[in-house]
Amino acid sequence: MATHPPELRAAAQHVGRRRLLTVAAAAATLAFTTHLPARGASAAPELDARRITKDPFTLGVASGDPRPDSVLLWTRLAPSPYDLDSGLPEERVEVQWEVAYDEWFALVVQSGSVTAHPEFDHSVRVEVGGLLPGRSYYYRFRTGTWISPAGRTRTAPMTGGPGSLTFAAVSCQAYFDGYYTAFKYVAEEDVDLVVHLGDYIYEYGVNAVGGVREYTDVRLPAHFDRETVTLEDYRLRYALYKTDPDLRAAHAAHPFVVTWDDHETENNYAGAIPENTVPPEEFLLRRAAAYRAYWENQPLRVPQQPQGADMQLYRRLTFGSVAQFDILDTRQYRSDQAYGDGWQTPGPESADPARTMTGDAQERWLIDGWRASDAVWNVVPQQVVFAQRRNAATADHKVSMDAWDGYSASRERILDGAAAAGVDNLMVLSGDAHVGYAFDLKADFDDPASRTVGTEIATTSVTSGRDGVAKPSNWDLMMQANPHMRFYNGLRGYSVISLSSTQADIDFKTVSVVTAPGGTLSTAASFVTEAGSPGLTPRSA
Repeated sequence: MATHPPELRAAAQHVGRRRLLTVAAAAATLAFTTHLPARGASAAPELDARRITKDPFTLGVASGDPRPDSVLLWTRLAPSPYDLDSGLPEERVEVQWEVAYDEWFALVVQSGSVTAHPEFDHSVRVEVGGLLPGRSYYYRFRTGTWISPAGRTRTAPMTGGPGSLTFAAVSCQAYFDGYYTAFKYVAEEDVDLVVHLGDYIYEYGVNAVGGVREYTDVRLPAHFDRETVTLEDYRLRYALYKTDPDLRAAHAAHPFVVTWDDHETENNYAGAIPENTVPPEEFLLRRAAAYRAYWENQPLRVPQQPQGADMQLYRRLTFGSVAQFDILDTRQYRSDQAYGDGWQTPGPESADPARTMTGDAQERWLIDGWRASDAVWNVVPQQVVFAQRRNAATADHKVSMDAWDGYSASRERILDGAAAAGVDNLMVLSGDAHVGYAFDLKADFDDPASRTVGTEIATTSVTSGRDGVAKPSNWDLMMQANPHMRFYNGLRGYSVISLSSTQADIDFKTVSVVTAPGGTLSTAASFVTEAGSPGLTPRSA
């Protein structure tokens, strides 16, 4: 009788099924648990990089998760990014890297080499330590005769030191819905980092949903028209998205801090429960493929490497004394959506205290981290709308069961935990909704006069939902039903948040059009919230 690995036994128990998985499924999942091979330990032969005849850096470069003394650098070798094999054989490739003070690389401060393994789709990540806090660096990669574009990154401020932090928040970039004009402007912003709040890719077939982009430069192969299910599917989808020049420019200009939402795997999945009716163990194999491809294609450190269908994406970053970032994962551990998902009337099922958005371990980790925090601002980058969001001012209103409204007891525990930990300046970041929102977070959302305990900034989408409108048709209804909603705009774009020891400044930036190139940038609204005095105040120009 075949013995199944512990990862599969745990997964099967997690979904509450007693039936064993097939040997083929076990083998596939076990393959995902392989650690990154040690240098020279891969079974694959080594490729002479001089044999690479096409530019292998088509997906650009990226950096992420900055710390005061280190940063993570990323690239992936793909001479033919739209081909099933990305244009490389199943062989190891040696890649050199450099980090310099200047963009001309006259003052190189660190250098070395790393192996791009075929087991990880020739992705490359380098954790560069020994750097100075709060300063910019330039980096690049080289293999054979090819040199990558140069990237610019920035380390976090010195731990406990004073200072400020400015960052852009982005989310939801459906490739088929428009052009990444917002990223062109993000690349030009004077920010310390970019926070990506999820839906980096979409699982749907690119042309099958009637995309608006005109593919004048390349004819996409047929495999982009199917929904992503396999590891190969997900890898190819990241390749497509990352060939976009505006997205590459944003990654090259700033370090990213990333978290996922649902579409990196499947729409509105909840933990081990899929959107559709496939068996849970089959979905876990899909989830393992999605998580593996996500890690391969994002500037994430080694501790985030997935093990089978599990990946600890929640993590903590500090930026001097000004900010602590507690990056959440509200997909992998959540309870199933109440009342069949969608917008529903809330009731006992959605209010059940046993329901969780984060899982018990992540919830404890978040609140314990707040207790130990001495930062002025406690920022929580996560995925879905946190504040109460009713669709009518009447008793029979509905709320989104996929957002925190569908997990109201879980939200209450989070807010109670923040209060108990003495968090004075709570700022929640969210995406997912494809519109821009600003909320005052209330101690009791049903009582508009209750104490304001924090701020939520929900950034609009980069492209998802296509062009949108500045004032959606339900604007009056939503503003009336939610008196703590201070801003609502339906155009595409991003947000810029500047934090100091005394206040936070928030700009909602919108792009005039995404269904055609050349959209112009505007600031739709600006707000300020003072440290120690939660609540958003409009800022005049």
